Amino acid sequence: MSPDSSCRIKTREGRVIPAVRDLFTDDRLVSRCAWCQSTPVYRHYHDTEWGFPVSDDRRLFEKICLEGFQAGLSWLTILNKRENFRSAFANFDAELVARFDAGDVQRLLGDAGIVRHAGKIASAINNAQRVIELRREFGSLATFVWRLEPDAAGRPVRMTHEAVRAMPSSPASTALSKDLKKRGWSFVGPTTIYAFMQAMGLVNDHIEGCASRQQALDARAAFIPPVEPILRGTTSL
Repeated sequence: MSPDSSCRIKTREGRVIPAVRDLFTDDRLVSRCAWCQSTPVYRHYHDTEWGFPVSDDRRLFEKICLEGFQAGLSWLTILNKRENFRSAFANFDAELVARFDAGDVQRLLGDAGIVRHAGKIASAINNAQRVIELRREFGSLATFVWRLEPDAAGRPVRMTHEAVRAMPSSPASTALSKDLKKRGWSFVGPTTIYAFMQAMGLVNDHIEGCASRQQALDARAAFIPPVEPILRGTTSL
């Protein structure tokens, strides 16, 4: 729950400061998006991962899979199980997951450290196989994903809690979702894909006043999106 604007925060030094709506400020006077307030694990994820651009295929595939497993659950539940998921799914190496067989499915269904949902497990294996296909066409999953980075002109001028709440999905996430589904992916609806885009830095939804917002903007400014390799061939004269 977001802190109320009338709340007050006492620091270690005894200073009392007003809380800004939809932000929380810790005792070191660092302001963050309110959603990460509940645990140190959540705050670390917010400060070091969420909204920072990613071009690593393993991390991108992992995030799409985990967003699928989150359906009906909280992200904190998945985050707390993430290391178990990594162990169970070969560190989300798509080449390895794509070769999982019926024995692996049974192993996963018996693993209490992950979310044991047959449909979601089958989806992760299926989507790994689709990653291999995308790599043949685009060179990498990252190249495929980043070509649909939203134009800044279509984003809110000021990122507030209300602006974020008004965007459970976006035209870009809808387009990416449709493209993935057309290619045989599953558990990739527009809302799931928008959450993926938020986490992987295709959009920066840290709200104004959050200390991580500018850090994520700086990271994006230094980031070079992957591009599809130019295929060189011979030309007959």
